[in-house]
Amino acid sequence: MSLSVGLDVALSGLSTTAEQTAVVSRNVARANDPYATRKNANVITTGNGGIRVASVTRAANSALLEKMLSATSAAAGQRVVVDALNRLDETVGDPEVDTSPAATIQKLNDAIQQYAAAPQDPIRAQSAIAAAQNLAVSLNDATRTVQDVRAQADAGMADSVNSLNTLLARFEAINTEIVKGTRKGTDVTDLLDERDGLLASISEEISIRTVARDNGDLAVYTDSGVTLFDVSARAVTFDRTMLYTPGATGNAVYIDGVPIAGGAGVMLAGSGRLTGLASIRDNATVTYQNQLDEVARGLIEAFAESDQSAAPSLPDAPGLFTYPGAPAMPASGTLLVGLAGSIRINPNVDPSQGGNLALLRDGGIAGDPAYVYNASGGSAYADRLNGYVSALSESRSFDASAQISTGVTLVGFASSSGAWLQEARKSANNSADYANTLLERSSEALSKETGINIDEEMTALLELERAYQASTRLISTIDNMMKTLLAAAG
Repeated sequence: MSLSVGLDVALSGLSTTAEQTAVVSRNVARANDPYATRKNANVITTGNGGIRVASVTRAANSALLEKMLSATSAAAGQRVVVDALNRLDETVGDPEVDTSPAATIQKLNDAIQQYAAAPQDPIRAQSAIAAAQNLAVSLNDATRTVQDVRAQADAGMADSVNSLNTLLARFEAINTEIVKGTRKGTDVTDLLDERDGLLASISEEISIRTVARDNGDLAVYTDSGVTLFDVSARAVTFDRTMLYTPGATGNAVYIDGVPIAGGAGVMLAGSGRLTGLASIRDNATVTYQNQLDEVARGLIEAFAESDQSAAPSLPDAPGLFTYPGAPAMPASGTLLVGLAGSIRINPNVDPSQGGNLALLRDGGIAGDPAYVYNASGGSAYADRLNGYVSALSESRSFDASAQISTGVTLVGFASSSGAWLQEARKSANNSADYANTLLERSSEALSKETGINIDEEMTALLELERAYQASTRLISTIDNMMKTLLAAAG
């Protein structure tokens, strides 16, 4: 090998080492980026024995990335479910405070029993009315909370759709640059990392799968098969419902006319924030509202008044508890949506509204003399009060949409409702813990396989430094040899 060729080899070594060092420096600079992958400078030997960097590639593992994206979707969906159920749990409250529907029903039952022991005592009558008022207010407040949670879920779906459209637009721009760069043979590894980060963000909103194609191109679909991105981003659409009332139905999220979250359909996504929010809006809150409504219907039935005349002809009518549909009674055993939000104390028995306390003991709250139980007007009359207590202890039929066993007492049904909510919270928390653990493990596995290890990069820098020094020594040696030859030719 001639001295000139040796010099070319040494110079190529210097140049290649500089490029390799730049790649390692990029790795070190992005070591804290969770979506940064390890970059490798691929070195080849040239025809004259020198070396050069042929390409820069990155460490990648598509299988681990897909698992991480799936885990991200599951964790994001479970987080919103847990948050919403925790908010619903406020309607049950601290067991020590006894503000749940079951507890307030029991308090009313206790107050009526005390009143029955001294039916002539107006203080005990007032206590019973106050307990009834607290019970009605608790059901009203619980209904407002449920509908607020639904409205917040709907608003969250709108935010998620906006975020998804923004992410898909960014994904389109990055993907286009990757395809162009790949065709030109330029380094697109940082763009690939950025695209992976966008995929992770998209998967938080909705569960996805990807399909790799030529020139680094990528197509993105929901896990149910609806296209999110294929050459261009698809528009995700959603019409937000601004006000939620019991019975209101929220809109679905669509892509190309196909529902992917909310509503009914065979192409609904399996997980992600959108799916979790839709589940809360359309399932858990609706079921819990049904339970509250059935509690309210049971109360109206338990305290209803019947015709006490010698020849009864009038239908039963709401008594202590009434609602906008009075004087008709709610259909027995059938859900009346929104009843818990409109149930109230009958003004005829509420002194604060000009009513008469004694009607609770004597009957006639419905406003017709035919409904009076204490015909003699005796102050020691307690039969009607004891009748309330008996009615509260009777087994009743409840609508199946409440998803609680029928044929139980009103207190038992209300207690089962609280237990249903607690079990839903427990199940959601367990699922969230599992999803978060799976996400942590998936992220760790992906990081170990493709991530940047500072220790390894620093070791690589030391090796590159030695290679650089070797090239400089070779150049120095060749320089001295040329000087010697020139001096000899002198």
